[in-house]
Amino acid sequence: MHESRQRKPPPPIPISILTGFLGAGKTTLLNALLRDPELEGTLVLINEFGEIGLDHLLVETIDRDMMLLESGCLCCTIRGELADTLEDVLRRVDNGRMGAFDRILIETTGLADPAPVMQTIMQHPYLSLRFYPETLITMVDAINGAQTLDRHPEAKRQVAMADKIVLAKTDLIDTANEREGLPRLRARLQAINPLAMLLDAQAGEATIAKLFCGSPYDLSAKPAAVREWLREDAVAASSGHRHDGHEHHHAHDPNRHDAHVRAACLRSENPLDPAQFEMFIEMVRKVHGQHLLRVKGIVALANDPDRPLVIHGVQHIFHPPARLDRWPDTDRSSRMVCILHDLEPEFIQGLWDAFTGTPAIDQPDDASLRANPLKPGNAGLLA
Repeated sequence: MHESRQRKPPPPIPISILTGFLGAGKTTLLNALLRDPELEGTLVLINEFGEIGLDHLLVETIDRDMMLLESGCLCCTIRGELADTLEDVLRRVDNGRMGAFDRILIETTGLADPAPVMQTIMQHPYLSLRFYPETLITMVDAINGAQTLDRHPEAKRQVAMADKIVLAKTDLIDTANEREGLPRLRARLQAINPLAMLLDAQAGEATIAKLFCGSPYDLSAKPAAVREWLREDAVAASSGHRHDGHEHHHAHDPNRHDAHVRAACLRSENPLDPAQFEMFIEMVRKVHGQHLLRVKGIVALANDPDRPLVIHGVQHIFHPPARLDRWPDTDRSSRMVCILHDLEPEFIQGLWDAFTGTPAIDQPDDASLRANPLKPGNAGLLA
């Protein structure tokens, strides 16, 4: 008896991105990573700026597939090529013309803004089902990193969006000025992006386990992975807030010229109304998306509080939400962390409080405004 069944799509494949400004040491780290047997079965896509790709000549010969994107920088101008390449890779695997792989690792040019790369993965109707963004690794030159951040906005965005920041060339520091500058650089990187884990490549900290253990869609039995992926404690410490219901002062940024990039940590102890939460996400995404460098969250919705929702966004693009089968730890509160550009954390906090029904001190609520529309100070609010 013939029975027609729809073939179930295979589990999505993680895609990681390796970025960092020119000369930061990306190829050196890539070579080191590819020597590790744990990355066997990794497909590597290498891109560089210019018509002819050269970076692939610097990557040691490996026993796996490697593809090179040669059309230019991995930014909006090449977004279509990246999508075409990923679709072609999937066709080859599905048709048996190419061996299966466990992960894709994309090394971008030093001039790349990583946002469009991640957006390609997250917004494409087909690729978003077959791939998910695993981790964004940003390399920073320990000697020239501060000057690079001062002069090049691309470098600051690479740092601000990272899941992991890897310091390179710390072994080459040999002057008093360089030794004194390293702690300042570390503090600056953590102030720009408290969401990211800071690792020293020369100290052996940039390991496979630390770089690639932050999958947002495989967290059900990994409490530590949730804490690492969200890093809400680091965000809260950086912003000067605690999760005890009391407001506290903001920590003073060690470098005021980095104040355009701020972090916010949002929390709700009660399950959220699905419609209200969707309205919050839509308002933030559509109206303020250009200010959202990264958004991560695990959220309890009132219609299914036992199965939390994982949220992951880059600017105005959000990956399709994923339901976990169960909470990964005993903390069942909704938590979202945001890296913001030219947007105050208090503004996002205010929107979150309004949509989650959190009362604000000395703020009129909707009921009082409607009951007293002519009260001084209320005129125009309901127009």
